[in-house]
Amino acid sequence: MINGERGGHGDYELFPLGDCAVLIRFGVVMDEALNRIVHAFAAQLEEKPFAGMIECTPAFASVTVHYDPLAVMRSRTQAESTHSTIYETVSLRLRLYLPTLEPSDMQTERTVVEIPVCYGEEYGPDLAFVAEHNGLTEEEVVAIHSGSSYLVYMIGFAPGFPYLGGMPERIAAPRHKTPRTVIPAGSVGIAGNQTGVYSVATPGGWQLIGRTPLQLFRPGQTPPSLLQAGAEVRFQPIARAEFENYGRDA
Repeated sequence: MINGERGGHGDYELFPLGDCAVLIRFGVVMDEALNRIVHAFAAQLEEKPFAGMIECTPAFASVTVHYDPLAVMRSRTQAESTHSTIYETVSLRLRLYLPTLEPSDMQTERTVVEIPVCYGEEYGPDLAFVAEHNGLTEEEVVAIHSGSSYLVYMIGFAPGFPYLGGMPERIAAPRHKTPRTVIPAGSVGIAGNQTGVYSVATPGGWQLIGRTPLQLFRPGQTPPSLLQAGAEVRFQPIARAEFENYGRDA
């Protein structure tokens, strides 16, 4: 493990993940500034991957870099060949990217995606609980939830599932103690101080407050995920009739 090294942006840590990946951790909290660093770093790696790199996966405050050990070994320079392990070589190559991060790299303009949501009733069976838990009316929960902008911190858990940050604490709610066995795709949920949208039908324990008619995971399209990490999401309340007829005139 390489601890406490400093790049041009601040502290970071490197950890081996087995013999084919490295984790670069920039922090341990869910923070918008840290997430900008994560995506700026990942963008650099994707634009100019080092020899042997397979892919990188950004998360809340870290990036996992997968590599081919044999390809890294074959591409070693004479100076790099003095390292005892492939991990040390990969770590050296990754550290070369870190000082080049500039503030301008972290202030890219966000793509804004508006997601229509039908709140309550069978589409949001937990809306009443979230309201009661926070001493609010259902209408107030909807107004607060749809009145905020959310940052897509990462895509994970299921294909196309967005982890969104920026939800007001006023509508935070705990997960279900016993998860549902199946949650319909498009369901909008709350878990703690986060909100998200189920991209495919899957088990889950989030409090469901609404549903969108949009398809978030589209395996036949490129990219298959409607939302990408770093995008901004805004929820737009729609009536039941609009939900049921959504897309029919397209």
